[in-house]
Amino acid sequence: MELEKIILRPVAMVRNGRSAPGDYGWKDTVSTIQLVSPFRSDALTGIEDFSHVEILFHFHLLSPDKEVYSSRYPRDNPDFPLLGIFAQRGAARPNRIGATVCRLISRKEDSIIVSGLDAVDGTPVLDIKPVFLAFLPEEEPGEPGWVSRLMKGYF
Repeated sequence: MELEKIILRPVAMVRNGRSAPGDYGWKDTVSTIQLVSPFRSDALTGIEDFSHVEILFHFHLLSPDKEVYSSRYPRDNPDFPLLGIFAQRGAARPNRIGATVCRLISRKEDSIIVSGLDAVDGTPVLDIKPVFLAFLPEEEPGEPGWVSRLMKGYF
């Protein structure tokens, strides 16, 4: 059964001066997330009361023909286990949607300033969500040991 297509429109655009994706050094990247029309500055009212936001964005630089629908090695590196695409967070996933929890630095009219967003300049933002503690797991999340090797230096 094939489902109907879903059409999304960006709510904002990332501005940060980083022109190329990469696997390292995102922790200190400061980004401005600028709302786009028809969204007005009051769409951000109250967001400054939160310490973190979750940014959902589109990996727009990755061609749709590069999407993976089965398994692959993370970062195409056979030193890591062969995993299903839904057991990893790479960009080459169906729909090319990224999600990152970022520290909210400030709000300025119709934009927010965040740190730690792993998206390049010009990336379309699909949604901005405040981080609610109630949505985080009560117990500490667990992960396999290879993840810390994969993510070393990323943030």
